[in-house]
Amino acid sequence: MHTAVRRVSASKSSKKSSTQTTISRFFTNASDRAQPTEQINCQDRRHEGRGKKRLSDGGASTDKRAKLSVSVEQERDEELTVTPSTLGKTVSSKVSISHATLTRLKDFSCPGSSDSVMELEPSHSGKAEISASQQHNVIMHNEMVEEFKEEPIKVKQEFSFSQYAKNTGNRKSLEEPSVSNRRTKTIYTPLEEQYMEIKKQHVDTVLCVECGYKYRFFGEDAEIAAKELNITCHLDHNFMTASIPTHRLFVHVRRLVSQGYKVGVVKQTETTAIKASSANKSSLFSRQLHALYTKSTLVGEDVNPLLKLGDLEQAEDVVQDSGNNYLMCVSESFDKQSKELTVGMVVVQPSIGDVMVDCFKDNMSHSELESRILRIQPVEILVPSDLSETTERLLRNIALSSVQADDRIRIEKRESAMFEYPTALSIIKDFYRGGPHSAARNHEKGSYSICMGLESPIICCLGPVIQYLTEFKLEKILLCSSSFKRLSSDPDHMLLSAATMKNLEILCNQTTGSVKGSLLWVLDHTQTLFGKRLLRKWVSQPLKSVIDIQARQEAVAEILSSESSVLPSIQSLLTRLPDLERGLCSIYHKREFYLIISSLSRLNVELQALMPAIQSQLSSPLLKTLLLDTPQLLSPAHNFLKVLNEKAAKTGNKTEMFVDLTDFPVIRKTKEEIESVLLDIMEHRREVRLLLKNPSLDYTTVSGQQFLIEVKNSMLSIVPADWVKISSTKVFGRYHTPFIVEKHRRLQQLREQLVIDCNHEWINFLQLFGDHYYILRKAVCHLATMDCLFSLAQVAKENNYCRPEVLEEKSQILITAGKHPVITSLMGDQDQYVPNDTHLQGDGKRAMIITGPNMGGKSSYIRQVALVTIMAQLGSFVPAREASVGIVDGIYVRMGASDNISRGRSTFMEELLETSDVLACATSRSLVILDELGRGTSTHDGIAIAYATLESFIREVRCMTLFVTHYPPLCELEHLYPQHVGNYHMAFLLNEPESTSDEEEAQPEFITFLYQLIEGAAARSYGLNVARLAEIPESILRTAAFKSKELEALVNSRRYVGRLVTQWKKNTVVILYCGGTSFRTNF
Repeated sequence: MHTAVRRVSASKSSKKSSTQTTISRFFTNASDRAQPTEQINCQDRRHEGRGKKRLSDGGASTDKRAKLSVSVEQERDEELTVTPSTLGKTVSSKVSISHATLTRLKDFSCPGSSDSVMELEPSHSGKAEISASQQHNVIMHNEMVEEFKEEPIKVKQEFSFSQYAKNTGNRKSLEEPSVSNRRTKTIYTPLEEQYMEIKKQHVDTVLCVECGYKYRFFGEDAEIAAKELNITCHLDHNFMTASIPTHRLFVHVRRLVSQGYKVGVVKQTETTAIKASSANKSSLFSRQLHALYTKSTLVGEDVNPLLKLGDLEQAEDVVQDSGNNYLMCVSESFDKQSKELTVGMVVVQPSIGDVMVDCFKDNMSHSELESRILRIQPVEILVPSDLSETTERLLRNIALSSVQADDRIRIEKRESAMFEYPTALSIIKDFYRGGPHSAARNHEKGSYSICMGLESPIICCLGPVIQYLTEFKLEKILLCSSSFKRLSSDPDHMLLSAATMKNLEILCNQTTGSVKGSLLWVLDHTQTLFGKRLLRKWVSQPLKSVIDIQARQEAVAEILSSESSVLPSIQSLLTRLPDLERGLCSIYHKREFYLIISSLSRLNVELQALMPAIQSQLSSPLLKTLLLDTPQLLSPAHNFLKVLNEKAAKTGNKTEMFVDLTDFPVIRKTKEEIESVLLDIMEHRREVRLLLKNPSLDYTTVSGQQFLIEVKNSMLSIVPADWVKISSTKVFGRYHTPFIVEKHRRLQQLREQLVIDCNHEWINFLQLFGDHYYILRKAVCHLATMDCLFSLAQVAKENNYCRPEVLEEKSQILITAGKHPVITSLMGDQDQYVPNDTHLQGDGKRAMIITGPNMGGKSSYIRQVALVTIMAQLGSFVPAREASVGIVDGIYVRMGASDNISRGRSTFMEELLETSDVLACATSRSLVILDELGRGTSTHDGIAIAYATLESFIREVRCMTLFVTHYPPLCELEHLYPQHVGNYHMAFLLNEPESTSDEEEAQPEFITFLYQLIEGAAARSYGLNVARLAEIPESILRTAAFKSKELEALVNSRRYVGRLVTQWKKNTVVILYCGGTSFRTNF
């Protein structure tokens, strides 16, 4: 009895501090952990009588349960914050135990509390018997305690994404467990579970999850975002988290993508009003992956909210698009019998629609693959997982060649099975002959047969590219396989090797990797982005067709000399254009921009007005063709524009986008329902006026709340009890009648349904516009060509270039007073560059051996010849007084000295590999440039290799050759091949020091460079003069000068002795006797 009394008193005291005892269990030591459990059990026993009464009470108890169940359902949308203070409430809640749970736990025995339960077994059942509700509450508490101890470990074992959760010490400890989610029995909140479910499908993606007015990152994604975006990252529940505002999404997505990440945007698929009217209104908002972005797939409203170049550049901290966002896919196959490596390649630029394919044989150095990568400059490369080590090393070196992370190439590895021929062929077949795009492919019925005509290595690349772009919803760009272009084996373009692109600095300079200082930088004065991209192709792919070259030259010449007002008007039109090429492709991918449609329509109207002047005032066939064909190609744009409401289109309001709803019955029906509801609400106003006795009463709108009825506080007595009070002031109270509440809810649902219907119809509208994609794209290509021609004309005018003569049959390069275009532009108005002549003829002197002092201008001269040749064949005027160039099929350059440690190649090995490639590819119509071949080894070996190589070019290949060397023996080839070889050197003035006696120290010579190419070979290279310019200490220079004279004297003495011996042998007669017979011979 005394024990029972003590128990009751203990339970009374525990009632007052139930929360404290629950919290204290988190702060007590291990020996005291059992005490809170005993107190809770005692507390449950104390309410024995109440428990029975509640079980028998059906009215109030049911109401409370209903209210609590609603609150539980509301908690599903919220992230559960588990704190020690909530544990007692969770454990002691009786109404949260359902009948099913009671039945399931009927036979459960809780360890650690059996003694207490046994004490409660009564000798008198009427007083000591515990109620069923309290028994199950005790069981539920113990079950939860056990689950809290075991659940973290269980989750960690079963789910691999625990790495994203920041586990604290309490969560890892078995004795200090976390509180689980009451609904799901896990430690994760509903939002976290939703995130993990999406992350499980996109492990390699940084996910931005839309949560109301912001986008959130979780776990490792949050840490990446904090590092790259310079934002705050903190622990929230089970994950590290970071967030960005919705209106800055495009800025931050571009930043992450520029650093090489694949970024996914997860958006809510439900709106508030529609969800409120659905059956699961209290559940979590549904979300799904809306878009994926990488460096090559930056297409969509999340990354291009503004299309006008000026607007995008003015936006703060926006990472601009690179010139070419190419995606390149590479596959390779090695034939063991023939020992040949075959490489297949597919190149796609999803943002503008370019697709190129290629298949070629490659050598052990992969020079062909490297040349294509350097020419295309992709931002992303798709490769199989079993790529060969040599190729992978090459790609890695190219990808990491840039010092800036945002310029590096992203390497995406896919399963090697996707690159197998049967798998790739199956993907291609499904894409072109079935699937969701079948209706759109009717105009390209021959696409599948065209693809089947491609080489198998290309097929092995095309399949993975289709699958990859499908993930980004950009696969439509591959539908028209007839527009695929070939990269190599192109008879229309000059071949520029990888070494040529680097050493001549065609697209970027070798120092910083930027465009400034390159040939592209000199020629690029384009006004549009699509013109800039086309000029880049022109510079890297010079023409070989004399007719096409002359057509461009005539167009440039007419732009320079014409006094017509048409051409300035056309140029003015170009300056106001957005990126039409990218915008058209966005529309084709079902991304909309009103700016594109209106720009195309405006262009059509303005060009139509210029048609008479174009026909009468222009004479160039190319200019007339471009300008007369463009209006007809642009005509479809106007038909689409007249359907749209300009004001709504500019603001992006799709609900008012279409002027005539005849062709949009779904939108018309929804709008009619909205009008009906609004009419009912306005009719209801008459009843409200009669009730309040206020004939002039009208609805008001405050803070977005519509249809509010304002009633003075002095008249509250006449307000019906069922009216809902929305807000109030000191003077007024604002109400909604039950009728307005119902109708307003319906109005919100209809308005949001209208947005959904309009978006759907807008996508269908864009599909119709996409059917004209290739026609409109051709018009944009015409405009880009005009922009490039204007650019070439401006360069020629500013620098006083001349029009070169281009010959098809002759193999020659004749340049009078030629200059280096880049150096001349960098020097500006100083005009200090010394011009030089060039005379190379395939049937005459086709090889120039160039010697002279170091830093005398030899490398600049040979680059100048190559650049002038490239400019002449791309249709540009050239920096010379006069030029005549025969068609060159390729330019091959080997110059500079650098090793490749990552690929296991020394400096000399790199030299010979590049030379080997030149020997294999050069023809009699090629221009070959070799700079100091053989300097990476000993003098005798270097001279021997250089001599044999140059002789091969002269005698066997018979190509035009510029050979720079410091080896005097090579100049002897002029005597062996006097009709085909000429010796030249860069002129200089030698200022020798005053004569000194043998006892005095020698002094190095002082050289004055003249930078003028003259005939004859130079006897020395005068390297000590460069040492002086490099500020080598004077003492070392004197010692070097003395040693140089000593070695020179030794070599001269040996040569003198050798000549004497030779002369003596020629003049000596020896008589030999053999068997009585004498023989006379000369040595």
